[in-house]
Parts: sequence; C-alpha cells; structure tokens
Amino acid sequence: MKTTESSYTEVPVTEIKPQLTEGKAAILGFQHLLAMYSGDVIVPLLIGGFLHFTAAQMTYLVSVDIFMCGIATLLQIKRTPLTGIGLPVVLGCAVQAVQPLQQIGGTLGVTAMYGAIIASGVFVFLVGGLFSKIKGLFPPIVTGSIITVIGFTLIPVAFQDIGGGNVAAKSFGDPRNLLVGLITVLIIVGINVWARGFFRSIAILIGILIGTILASFMGMVSLSPIAEASWFRIPQPFYFGVPTFNLSAILTMIMVTLTTMIESTGVFFALGDLVGKEITQDDLKRGYRSEGIAAILGGIFNTFPYSTFSENVGVLQLSGVKSRKPLYYAAGFLIVLGLLPKAGATATIVPTSVLGGAMLVMFGIVGVQGVRILQQVNFNQTKNILIVSLSVGMGLGSTIYPQLYQALPATIKMLLTNGIVIASITAVVLNLLFNGYDRDM
Repeated sequence: MKTTESSYTEVPVTEIKPQLTEGKAAILGFQHLLAMYSGDVIVPLLIGGFLHFTAAQMTYLVSVDIFMCGIATLLQIKRTPLTGIGLPVVLGCAVQAVQPLQQIGGTLGVTAMYGAIIASGVFVFLVGGLFSKIKGLFPPIVTGSIITVIGFTLIPVAFQDIGGGNVAAKSFGDPRNLLVGLITVLIIVGINVWARGFFRSIAILIGILIGTILASFMGMVSLSPIAEASWFRIPQPFYFGVPTFNLSAILTMIMVTLTTMIESTGVFFALGDLVGKEITQDDLKRGYRSEGIAAILGGIFNTFPYSTFSENVGVLQLSGVKSRKPLYYAAGFLIVLGLLPKAGATATIVPTSVLGGAMLVMFGIVGVQGVRILQQVNFNQTKNILIVSLSVGMGLGSTIYPQLYQALPATIKMLLTNGIVIASITAVVLNLLFNGYDRDM
C-alpha cells in the first residue's frame, strides 16, 4: 500500500528469516558502525584541523559528531508520518562538504559556517517534496550508472587507506600497511566463500578485528587515544557560538546539499533494489526530509550536514541481512559512543590500512550492485550504450583528474569535481535526450 501523509502506515522492509536474536543483531550493528566510522570521523578531523581548533574543541567536535550520526540514522530508519525512508541505512558526515565548510569557516568564521549548515538543512526539508517528484528521471539506466560510479569512484579512497591514509607521509605504502590491508581483504573474502550462517554475515567485522590484532603485533596500534579521552560529555547546542547567516555561505551550502541529495537518491534506489522494495515518491520525500532535519540539528549542535552512507550498502550485500534491527543497534552504539568519548576512541585505534582493506571489498560490491541494475537495460540499442559509457566515464574521470576543472569558478568546480554528481547529471541529461522522461515510474 502506498504511504501518504494523510494515511500513514509502517511499510515493512524485507526481514531475514529466521528472526534475528538481539545478540546477533547487536553484533551486526557493530559491524555497520565500524564500516562507516573512519569515513565519518575524518570530516571533523579535517575541518577542525584546518580551522586550528584546540585539543578540547577537537575532542568535542568528534564526540558530538558521532552522537549526531546516531540521531541522524534513527531519523532515517524509523518511519514517521513525515520522515524516515525506513530502509536499513546509516547516516554520516557528507565528505563533499569538507572543502566548502573549510572555506566558509576560514573566511567568514565558525558561526557563519554553522548558520549556513542550518539554512541548508531547512532548504532540504522544504524542497524534499518537490525533489521527490523527479523520480521519472531515474530509470534503471540512470540509477544503475550512478550506483556503479558511487562504488567505483570510492575505490581510490580504499587504496589510499590501505597505503596508510596520508599520501604525503613518509610511511605511506609501508609494506606493513600493505600486508595488513591485504590480509584483511583475504579474510573477508575467505569467510564469504567458505563460511556459512551468521559467521559469514559478520565477515567484515571479523576481518577488521583480525587485521587490527595482526597490526598490533607489528606495532601499528596505539592505545593513547583511549587514555587521553574523557569519560563523559553531553552535547551542547551552539558550543562554538550563536550561528550567523551569510547569504554567500548559505548559497554555497545549498549547492553542496543538492549534490548530497543526488547521491542519496542513488543510494536509496540501490537499497531498494537490494531489499526488494520499490522506492516511491513518498519514500524519497521522507528520506530527503530526514537528511534536512539531520543537517539542522548538525548546525545547532555544531557538527555537520549528514547524508546516507554508500559504504553500508556493501555491508548489507555481504552480510545478507536486510533487516533494520542491526541498524537500530548501530544508531544506539553511535549515540552511546558520542556520550562516552573514551569508549568512542576505542574504534579509532583500528589502523587505516585495515579499514582500507574492508572498504575495498565493500566499495567494489556497491559498484557491482550498479552493474546488476544495468542488466535490466536493453544494450542492443546504441543510445543506451552511450548513456552508460559516457556517464560512468565522466564520473570516474572527474574523480581521478579533478585538476581538469582547476581554472573554473569555485562553485562550478565544486560540482564538477564530484564524480557522483557529474555522472548523475550526464546520465539524466543523456537519458532525457535519447529516451525521454519515464512517466511510468
């Protein structure tokens, strides 16, 4: 039954059979947390470092960011009469917002940065209904191309993490990094091929844990982040000051949120295909609204805008568990970790190379999910071959060589250097030209 705001009902998502026990759901939730953790905490680290925050400010920034990830995830997975797409998703900081926020914070100040985040969240909430009406722009040839690009454009990030994370560091590419990254990949692959049942569904978690243990014997794990973190911290509204609202900063962040909405649309369709649920206009509207509210709360509590993480699509595919129950646990863990910085710091001791190995598997699976959707496309028609080849090519090319756009204005460059956005625009425009608008969607 189609869900409307006037006639609300909970739309069930495919659940695993037999019923998950609470213990297994909690373990699967922890796996989701580890999969998204590094990709999320890197945003406050990059922005806080650029703005020269003190150690105390950085500690608050990371803790409240983790806390808000849990709140944002709950907003998205729990359906209400107005919000929540109701799919097994995790929300985290939108990494494409890093450079614009650094620019705003560095030139106009931190309060203008958070004012722009709040305003952009209001914008997303208000236009969510209008944006959801363009569902006909996303037939399988478009969504398949976008999801393929989402997965494959993230592969370089996984390789960078396997090397150690910081390309400029002398230790980048250290044989120890390559070894633990490779072993993490082999463990995840081996468990998925030869294991069965629940053991197979937590392959990523096992790979990360064994990789971390191995790295600790090689002197690559430091417990100092745990020792230095405080025991308890309550999120405080307007910690860095009352927000100010600058028009240019707001317009910049609105452009950023438009790119995250496009990316989230692709992830929503990927999740719908994965769990066997048709994504309706009403679903999209709820999803956008949830991300808008999450951005508003992010600005109030001085964190960042949040978007649906594509990393966890790969986790769902590998685990085979499509239930939302583990995601409720993941959200709860994030909230607790945000309140207990010392506990949250525990997850930060996982070496970057270990996480890179896990990401390589997950991102590749996201890309293959897009390829699976493209199997619905009639490739006997040359125009469809051109749509896919050009959109995927533009997305990958813009990701690998963003320097191509270095002479363009900053706002345009921000859009074109996002491979997912340029792939989306290319696929939508070419499909409209060659196939027209799909009114049956």
